[in-house]
Amino acid sequence: MMIQCKNVQKYHGAQLVLSDINLEISHGEKAALIGRNGSGKTTLFHLLKGEENPDQGSIAIQKGARIGLLAQVPEALEEEMVYDVLLRPFANVLEWQERMRTLELLMSDPEKSADPHALADWLEEYGKVQERFERAGGYEVESSVARVANGLGIPSTQFSRLFTSLSGGEKTKVGLAVLLLEKPDVLLLDEPTNHLDMGAIQWLEQFLAEYDGTVLAISHDRYFLDRLVSKVIEIEDGEAFVYHTNYSGYQKEKEERLLLQFAHYQEQQKKIKQMQESIKQLIQWGNEANPPNPGFHRRAASMQKALDRMVKLKRPVLERKKMDLYLQQDDRSGKQVLLFDQVGKVFGERSLFRGVNGLLRYGETVMLLGPNGCGKSTLLQMILGSEEVTEGAIVLGSRVSIGYLAQQEHPENARQTVLQFYREQAAIEEGEARGRLARFLFYGADVFKSVSSLSGGEWTRLRFAVLMELKPNLLILDEPTNHLDIDSREVLEEALEEFPGTILSVSHDRYFINRLADTIWSLEQGKLSIISGGFDQYQIRPVYENLPEAKEVESNPVPAYASRKQRQSMPKATSVPWENEIQSSEQQLQILEEQMLDPAIACDANRLAELHDETERLKDLLQQLYEGWMNSTD
Repeated sequence: MMIQCKNVQKYHGAQLVLSDINLEISHGEKAALIGRNGSGKTTLFHLLKGEENPDQGSIAIQKGARIGLLAQVPEALEEEMVYDVLLRPFANVLEWQERMRTLELLMSDPEKSADPHALADWLEEYGKVQERFERAGGYEVESSVARVANGLGIPSTQFSRLFTSLSGGEKTKVGLAVLLLEKPDVLLLDEPTNHLDMGAIQWLEQFLAEYDGTVLAISHDRYFLDRLVSKVIEIEDGEAFVYHTNYSGYQKEKEERLLLQFAHYQEQQKKIKQMQESIKQLIQWGNEANPPNPGFHRRAASMQKALDRMVKLKRPVLERKKMDLYLQQDDRSGKQVLLFDQVGKVFGERSLFRGVNGLLRYGETVMLLGPNGCGKSTLLQMILGSEEVTEGAIVLGSRVSIGYLAQQEHPENARQTVLQFYREQAAIEEGEARGRLARFLFYGADVFKSVSSLSGGEWTRLRFAVLMELKPNLLILDEPTNHLDIDSREVLEEALEEFPGTILSVSHDRYFINRLADTIWSLEQGKLSIISGGFDQYQIRPVYENLPEAKEVESNPVPAYASRKQRQSMPKATSVPWENEIQSSEQQLQILEEQMLDPAIACDANRLAELHDETERLKDLLQQLYEGWMNSTD
C-alpha cells in the first residue's frame, strides 16, 4: 500500500477541517480527490507531504517513497533562468557530467596522465561515474526537458528568460514541468490543468496515464477525471468517501449511496419512533396499574437502554446549498449580434491574427478555442472596445448589450467589502443586497470580507452575482469555470442553458464546452476555423479541413424562451436568405484559400491566378452580403 490514512483529524484553530479520513491508495493507482472549495482537500495534501501533522489518527506512506507536490508558484533565485529551473531535477546528473568532463581533461593531458597510478584511478572513477550517469538517463536530459516543456506548452524562447519575469500562470506551468521531470513515486497534483491550453491538457492526460508511479489529483476538470482516474475520493463534511470508478461512475454511485443511506436512515427513524412510543406506553401502563406494576417500568428501562446504545445514523444530505444563478436579459438583441469582417490584430511587425471572419447570431452559444497566446482574450477585448482593431471591422448588431466576465480581473478598491462592492454595482438597499448575496453562498459575516481576501471561487461567484443584475443579452465570458468547484460549474451550465440570449465564451473546460456549444470558433496559427458542435466534434476534425457544402435547413424559428438544450435540438433558423448565402460563400472562400496553399498548385502560375481572381470575386460578394445582412429588418 502506497498511502494509508486511518481516522485522521485536523483542526485549523478551533475549526475542525478533517474529522475522520480513512483511505488507501495502491502503488501505480490514479485517483482523484474532489470536494467543494474549502472542504479540506489541500489540507490533506499538506498532511500527505508531511508539511503538517494530523491532530489525531495516523498517515502511513510506503517506506522510501518520494512524494512530489505541485507548488502553486515555485521559488527561484533572483537571476535564475527558466531553463536552469527546468534542469533542477537533474542536479546530480549534471554534477556527474561535470566530473566526467574534468576527468577527460585530466586523462588527455600528457603531463598529468604520465603517472600510471593516477591514470588508473581516473579511469576507474570515470567508469563508475559514467555508469551512474547513463543509468540516470544523463544522455537524455536535454530531450527529456524539451519533451515535457513542449508538451505543457512552454516555448523554447522562454528558456532564456528570467524565471522571476514570468506571469503566475507561466511559473505554475514550469513548476509542473519540474515535478514531472523529478518522477517521484507519488504525484500530488492540485488543479494541474489550470493555466494549460487544450493541447497541453491532453498531453498531460496521456503522460499521467502512462506514469509508473501513483497519482492523486485535486481537480474540478470532469473530462480530465473521466479519462485518467479509476478511483474517486470525495471529501464531504470532513470525511472521505471512496468510489472505485471514474467521475461519471462516481456520480451514479454517489446518488445510489445517498438514496440507500436515506432509506436506512428512514427505517431507523421509524424504529426509534416505535421504541419511544413503546417506552411511553409501558410507563403509562405501569403507572395506571392498581397496584402499580414494576414489570412495565423494568421493560421500559431496558428498552430505553437499548435505544441509548443504538448507533444513530446521520441524516444524509440529498441536496446541498448551491450558488443560485439565474441569467436574464432586459431586452433581446437583433438576429445579427456580432460580425467579424477581415479582422486582424498587429503589434508592430508581429501579426497575432488576420482575415478573421465570423457571424454570431442571436441565441447561439459559441466557444472560442485555441492555444495559449493565440489571441483569444485579445479578440474579446477588441469586441469590448478596449483593444484597437488594426485591420478590418467588428460590427455589433442592433440593441446588443454586453455582460463581460474577465479571466483575470482585480477590484479597483481592494479594501471594499463584498457588500460594498455588490451594492456599488447593483445600487440596492443593504437588506436586499444581503439576501441576494446569500444566493451566491455569502452568508452572515461573509459579506463583510474584503474583496482582496476572497478565494478565486468566491471572487468568481461575486462577479456572477453582479452580472446577473446587469441582465445583458450578449454574454462574453473568458474562462468562466476557472476556480469554481464542480457544484458551481454545474449551476453555471444550467443557468447558461436557460439563458435566452447569446453567449461567446473562451474555455478550456471540455465538459463545459460539450454541454453548451452550438459552434466552436478555433483560432490557431492566425486563422479562424468554424466547427459545428462541441469539443468531441472539434477534437476529431483535421485542422483547417475543408468544410462540406452548406445544406439547406427548413425554416423553424426558435423562440427566445426555449432552453439552450431545446435550441440545440432544433434546426437553426434560416428564414433570412442572407445567412445561407453568407455561409455558402464563406465556405467556398475557405476551400479556395486552402487550395492556394497546396504546393502543387503554387507551382502552377495559371491555376494560381485563376484561384486568386475567384477569391477576390468572393470577397467582394461577401462584403455586399454582409452589408445587406446587417441592414436587413430584425
